[in-house]
Amino acid sequence: MTTSLHPALGEASRNFLQREHGLLIDGCMVEADSGRRTDILDPATGEVIATAAEASATDVDRAVDAARRAFEGPWRKTTPAERTRLMLRFAELIEAHAEELADLECINSGKPRVFCRNGDVVGIAEMLRYMAGWTTKMGGQTPNVSLPGEWHAYTLREPVGVVGQIIPWNFPLNMAMWKIAPALATGCTIVLKPSEQTPLTALRLGELALEAGIPPGVLNVVTGFGNPAGAAIAAHPGVDKVAFTGSGETGRRILQGASGNLKRVSLELGGKSPVIVFPDANLEAAAAGVCSSIFFHAGQICAAGSRLYVHERAYDQVLDAVARRANSIRLGHGLDVGTEMGPVISRRQLDRVMGYIHSGQEQGATLLAGGGTTGERGFFVQPTVLTGVKPGMAVHDEEIFGPVLCAMSFDDDDLDRISATANATTYGLAASIWTSDLGTAHKMARRMQAGIVNVNALSSPDSALPYGGYKQSGWGRERGYDAIEMYTEVKAVAINLNV
Repeated sequence: MTTSLHPALGEASRNFLQREHGLLIDGCMVEADSGRRTDILDPATGEVIATAAEASATDVDRAVDAARRAFEGPWRKTTPAERTRLMLRFAELIEAHAEELADLECINSGKPRVFCRNGDVVGIAEMLRYMAGWTTKMGGQTPNVSLPGEWHAYTLREPVGVVGQIIPWNFPLNMAMWKIAPALATGCTIVLKPSEQTPLTALRLGELALEAGIPPGVLNVVTGFGNPAGAAIAAHPGVDKVAFTGSGETGRRILQGASGNLKRVSLELGGKSPVIVFPDANLEAAAAGVCSSIFFHAGQICAAGSRLYVHERAYDQVLDAVARRANSIRLGHGLDVGTEMGPVISRRQLDRVMGYIHSGQEQGATLLAGGGTTGERGFFVQPTVLTGVKPGMAVHDEEIFGPVLCAMSFDDDDLDRISATANATTYGLAASIWTSDLGTAHKMARRMQAGIVNVNALSSPDSALPYGGYKQSGWGRERGYDAIEMYTEVKAVAINLNV
C-alpha cells in the first residue's frame, strides 16, 4: 500500500487508513471468510490508500445471525427513550470526530473536504437527532370500529426486523445515515453494505455506534462487492427488508433476489432531472443554481439537474453565465484549499462519462464548455456543457452520473407543454423551477412528475423532507416521517369485550 498520503490529511485519519480493516460483525472487527481484500483508492490520485475485506455469502450469514440475535435480545428490550439517548450520543461522537470523518470521506470519495465537513458530517448528525425525536412518538391509533357488540380496537407500529442496507459510492456518509438513523429509531437491526469503492466512513460509523453504547449486532458492516455480498443480503431469508440506493439495473436484481421470502424493498434509484428557467427568473441566481446542481461532486448525484430548459428570451444570457462559471470551476484534490470540484470516482466512471460526451457530439450536440479530462493522474472530467441536445440522444435520455449538462431552449408559454417535455423520461426523482411568478411556481410544481420539486433552489437537504422518486427513480421515501414508516409494520388488535 502506498504511503504518499496528502499532506493535509489529519493524524486520526492517517492512523485509520493504516489499519487492517475487517468486517464489523456482532461488535467485533473480523476477517472475511475468504481472506480476500480490496484496494481502496484516492480518486484524485489513483493511488491505493487502504484495503478492505471482501465479504462472502458466509460472512453475510454471520452478520444476519448477529443482527437477529440483537433484534430479539438486547435491542428489543430498549425503551424508546433509551434509543433516543443512544442516538443522541452517537450524534455527539460524530461531531467529536468530525475532522476525521471529513478527511476520510474526502480522500475516499473525491468530494472537496469543505463540503464533507460542513455538509455531510453536519447533515448526518442532524439526521440522527431528527430521527431520534421519533422514537417516543411512533404511536398507533384507536379506531372506532362498527362490529356488532362492544370492542376495543387499536393499532401498533412495530419494527420490521432485520434490515439489509446497500449504499452507493457517491455519498457514503449521507447514504449510510439516511438508512441507519430511521432503522435505529424504529428498533430495527442492520446489516449495512457500503460500496466496495468507499467503505471507510461506514466502518468508522459502525465503531462510533458501538462507542455510543448501541449494542453489538445492532449495526453490522460488511464490506465487499455487490456479488456476492449485496446479492446475499437481498436474497437472505433472515432479512426482513432491504433498502437500496444505486442504479436501476442493480435495483432490478435486488427485487429478483428479494422475491424469495417477499421481503419489503425500498429503492432510491437514478434520475435525469430537469431544470426549467423562465424568463422572469433571477437569471444570475438561476445560472449559479444550474452549475451547482450539475457540477457539485462532479455531477455524481442522483438528483443532479442534468437537463436544462431555458426560455428562448433568456437562453443566451443564462447559457453565457453557465459556460462562464463552468470554465472557472477549480478542479483539484479535495484536500487542497480552494478546490471546487474533485474527480469522478474511478477510471471506469471517467471512461463512461467521456463516452457519453463523445456520443453526444457524434449525434449532433455542440460543446459549449469543457468536454475533456484534466491532470496527469486521478480521474478528473472537466465541467461540460452541451447545446443542441435533442430527445433520442443518449446524453439526453440516459443518466450519465458525471459533470455533463445538456442545455435546450423552449419558446412556449403553455405550462402543460413545457412540463410534458420535462416529464418525458423514465425517471422522476427531482426537478428545479426558476421563476419570480408565484403562480407559475405552484402550477409547475403540480405538473412535475418528480418526488422532489425545488423552486428557485438547487436542492432542499432537510432531514424532515422526504426524498425519493416517481417512475423508475424508485420505491419509497427516505428522510422525514416517511422513512419511519418504511422501517415499521402496522398491527391491528381487536378485543371482543362481550365475552
